[in-house]
Amino acid sequence: MRTLVRGGVVLPMAPRRALLQPGSVLFDGAEILAVGTVDEVDADPRAAGPDVEVIDAAGFAVLPGLHNCHLHSGLLRGTAEGLALFDWLQTYVDPAHRALTPEIAEAASWLCYAEAVRSGTTSVMDMWRFLDGSARVAGELGVRVTLVPYVADEEGYDYFESIDSTRALLAAHRSSFGGRVRSWVGLEHLFYCTEHAFADAAALAAEYDTGLHVHSSESRWEVEESLRRYGRRPLAEIARRGALADGRAVVAHCVWLDDAEIELIASTGTRVAHCPASNMKLASGAAPVPKLWSAGVTVGIGSDGEKENNNLDLLEEVKMASLLQKLVALDPTAGDPWDILAMATIEGARCLGLADITGSLEPGKRADVITVDLRKLHTTPLLSGPDANVAAHLVFSSSGQDVDSVWVDGRRLLAAGELLTCDEAAVRARAQSAAEELFARRAALTPR
Repeated sequence: MRTLVRGGVVLPMAPRRALLQPGSVLFDGAEILAVGTVDEVDADPRAAGPDVEVIDAAGFAVLPGLHNCHLHSGLLRGTAEGLALFDWLQTYVDPAHRALTPEIAEAASWLCYAEAVRSGTTSVMDMWRFLDGSARVAGELGVRVTLVPYVADEEGYDYFESIDSTRALLAAHRSSFGGRVRSWVGLEHLFYCTEHAFADAAALAAEYDTGLHVHSSESRWEVEESLRRYGRRPLAEIARRGALADGRAVVAHCVWLDDAEIELIASTGTRVAHCPASNMKLASGAAPVPKLWSAGVTVGIGSDGEKENNNLDLLEEVKMASLLQKLVALDPTAGDPWDILAMATIEGARCLGLADITGSLEPGKRADVITVDLRKLHTTPLLSGPDANVAAHLVFSSSGQDVDSVWVDGRRLLAAGELLTCDEAAVRARAQSAAEELFARRAALTPR
């Protein structure tokens, strides 16, 4: 059946930023057929007939699904608190990785992907482990996912993924489930990986024609330590190791950059995943997003993991992204709502190499569509014309709890705020049991 989402406030996000108020979106199976005003789409003969399901979107924003460009599945929410980045990794996160099993990892992905869909995210890049299970989760749930194994091989970090396990994942899931599930190559961190791992990762990404994902420049200590160890700032060292070649790289965080590194990112076609909540929570700092934009760098937005956020709500994340820009610059004009929404939609799709198929509401693109309820106290008044305020409401007032419906490839995953492709109670119960097992295994491995 075709689906007509009719009469909402439509934000197509491309080819230009504009409101269609009221507007409609028509899609047939996985593909968007028409986007326009209500009258324009009603006049399309494909919008009528017994095989068209009409969704009344009056009082709702209709926009492309959100892209989470940096996520770690996990089960540590609320238990990994109060330390700076590298102390936090050594105390909480790395021991949990040592205790992780494929079954626990899969339960974590069920929890995180379901939470993402529930809050309007249709595409995630998940840097995680034992990702065959995560692929199965994404396939069943219906979300779009880019799977990125953590690779680490420095002494003491041999419990992460390897180049060999990444190759096996690429063989199975370079593209699967109708193209919704993809795999990339990932490196955990400059300090976790030898030069050999970087060289092999770059070669593997070229062989399979995938992206390459890595963390960098997240904390000031990291920059100082990189200068001490290598005589170079982190991104300069990563570039020397070949990981920024061919425009394949997406680098998470990029908080502590100098002008030369920004130029390096721009000149190599590297994209950046900005994680404002995580960077604030771990007291890492604020990424220079306006400078990156000025240099022509594509910047997407990420939640980071559930343990350092502590949720995966990208509508909350966009508010933080805007407010952080305003605070750092002491400029109330910074963090324009349309710029920030673009980070979560079309720019996020560009960050993940998906802009040809998703990220905006345009005919021919995949039907990745969400609706957000604007009929709430916190989104009143709802205005149009010269006083139109929907973009501001989405960035500053709305949250994932206001997301009503989600479609990915035209398949409805959420309706009236209820997940349709999984049993939410079963997901929670499985995650609870898996977390308890994980904490018991971690306690047996290392003192508290």
